[in-house]
Amino acid sequence: MRWLSFSRDGKATFGFVSTADDGTEGVVDAGARSDFTSLREAIAADALTQLAASCGEQADMALADVEYLPTITDPAKIMCVGLNYKAHQEETGRGGEGYPTIFVRFADAQMGHKAPMVRPMESTSLDFEGEIALIIGKAGRRIKPADALSHVAGFSIYNDGSVRDYQRQTSQFTPGKNFANTGGFGPWMMTLDEIGDLDAMEITTRLNGEVMQNATSDLLVHGFAEILEYCSTFVELKPGDVIVTGTPGGVGAARTPPVFMDAGDLIEVEVKPIGTLSNPVIAEAAT
Repeated sequence: MRWLSFSRDGKATFGFVSTADDGTEGVVDAGARSDFTSLREAIAADALTQLAASCGEQADMALADVEYLPTITDPAKIMCVGLNYKAHQEETGRGGEGYPTIFVRFADAQMGHKAPMVRPMESTSLDFEGEIALIIGKAGRRIKPADALSHVAGFSIYNDGSVRDYQRQTSQFTPGKNFANTGGFGPWMMTLDEIGDLDAMEITTRLNGEVMQNATSDLLVHGFAEILEYCSTFVELKPGDVIVTGTPGGVGAARTPPVFMDAGDLIEVEVKPIGTLSNPVIAEAAT
């Protein structure tokens, strides 16, 4: 199934995509039919299957009319894996230490599908990083690789928009990864039963229609199970936590000349079979 967070009549809610007999896709508002206030709460209660059955397939709104929010609006943690494709290690000259490179994002730096990605007024080096996002479904500490998938609720798409000059001012990534409205997350979470082979997911990033990045998930240096094992060693993973698993080679900063995003651009990250995350780019107005 495809579960998403969205705004309806000015109120944050969540639900799932349904398909009518004529093939028209719509959204069932599960939040309006339950006591859960967010998708994270429903995941934590292990209630998605029950909710889907009790809500039925009658859509409350057309998919085309949805105002998307970040797939998980209120995660306790967003952990990002850097330098997790060999091609990206090679183009940056970094990585290869044998352990995942982990940094964090904050929830209020995110935006949903179709919402603007904002180039901050302090920089002209807003870069794209298309990635696969893993969403925790069951809490765990020191998770063993053999048990890893039992802790996963599903996968989504992320664009780890990076303000490169601020990222590189020191050895720490945090400032350049947390400007407001630079973390695209969506359009939804797809559950494991619909994804199929997790090693065959294909990620493609397009800037104004031109392919910038392309790879398959089997090329991850540290795979999903290894990432879960490593992260859960130092922190307890909780339902609704998000792990952004790394970007392929082809980022704008590594190109000659560099390619950065600016007002008027359209950045799209497609992950097959999940879907496409799309965000127009705007420039922050000077104050």
